[in-house]
Amino acid sequence: MPGRTWTIRLTGHHDHSARVSCTTAGCRMPDRSKDVRALRAFAAEHVRAHARLATPRPHASCACGGAGCRHHQARALCSGRTLLVLIHNPAVGEVWTLAEICEACAPLITHARVVARAPSPAETRGPERVPEPRTAARTAPAAPGPGVPVLFSSPEAAGGATDSAGPRQARRPRRGGRGNRAGGGGRY
Repeated sequence: MPGRTWTIRLTGHHDHSARVSCTTAGCRMPDRSKDVRALRAFAAEHVRAHARLATPRPHASCACGGAGCRHHQARALCSGRTLLVLIHNPAVGEVWTLAEICEACAPLITHARVVARAPSPAETRGPERVPEPRTAARTAPAAPGPGVPVLFSSPEAAGGATDSAGPRQARRPRRGGRGNRAGGGGRY
């Protein structure tokens, strides 16, 4: 599929008025006006709108290569990922070109800026679906035998309440320091 190109042009007339045009037939442009500054601002915003709406297609051929590489002087073999490139010379200021260009041609074009990149073939595959974790059926905890210390087996057993944010995490028992409830000062 051929690479797409959008060109927005500000054209001046002998009576000091100007008109904005776009190569996309469905775009609505303002009327011819003598307020060139407002028309230039409109043209720049129109280019930004096309850039926001256009997503570079991963299998598009280079629009620059299709046009005989007219955007740059050095010859290049088109290769690499498709990029959406804005070509605008601020010294001239009347023409904005947005095009799907390959990675080989893009650095050769003066006054060009990469706006977006097509996803690589690995990224075009859909995200892998991760199965949801299975939850074990809740059973009543078994009563510990005599002399077996109880290390909290569930938040409910530790006295933790559950709320909308989920169960609270049980605190780890302290090691050393102030001692235990029975008044001993040793380790567990």
